[in-house]
Amino acid sequence: QEFETLSIWNLALKGGLVMIPLAILSIVAIYIFIERYFAISRASSEEINFMNNIRDFIHNGRIDSAKSLCRNNQSPIARMVAKGIVRIGRPLTDINAAIENVGKLEIAKLEKNIAVLATVAGAAPMLGFLGTVIGMVRAFYNMSMAGPNIDISLLAGGIYEAMITTITGLTVGIIAYICYNILVARIEKVVFMLEARATEFMDLLHEPAS
Repeated sequence: QEFETLSIWNLALKGGLVMIPLAILSIVAIYIFIERYFAISRASSEEINFMNNIRDFIHNGRIDSAKSLCRNNQSPIARMVAKGIVRIGRPLTDINAAIENVGKLEIAKLEKNIAVLATVAGAAPMLGFLGTVIGMVRAFYNMSMAGPNIDISLLAGGIYEAMITTITGLTVGIIAYICYNILVARIEKVVFMLEARATEFMDLLHEPAS
């Protein structure tokens, strides 16, 4: 029957006040991961014929149609290409610089709150260790107050309660660290895609003159 009471809820209660910030950090980590995951997924999607249509419009001198196509497409690629189209007629170095700046801004948007996730991955284990130290101090204090009537179960109970925060902190930290790396990997894919499309756009500006 004693083992039946060892539920997650009971363990959380025995962990003490440190479990509250750990719970908050876990909720924050999960929210950021889900929100950023779908935001990055939307940013990484692109229309199959988008660049082909842009190429046809520019080659045919239909700049307004190219601009309209970009406005109707809410992807980072479309916003990046739109900036380049607006600057057609200027030196290619200016166009390239403008495209790169838009690309950097789009990546910065995708990286929103990613640093918070990294902070959770580092702070959660430390909070867990802090809770364990506090619990150990409490356990040894209770033993000192017990005087000569030291009960080993008193020490064992205090230690296992203290270790709960370490387990929780490490669990939250590991999950946050994995989520952080998943998001970073997906952002890197978007970066490569934007670089490829920027190069493709600059190449098609050379094509009419060739």
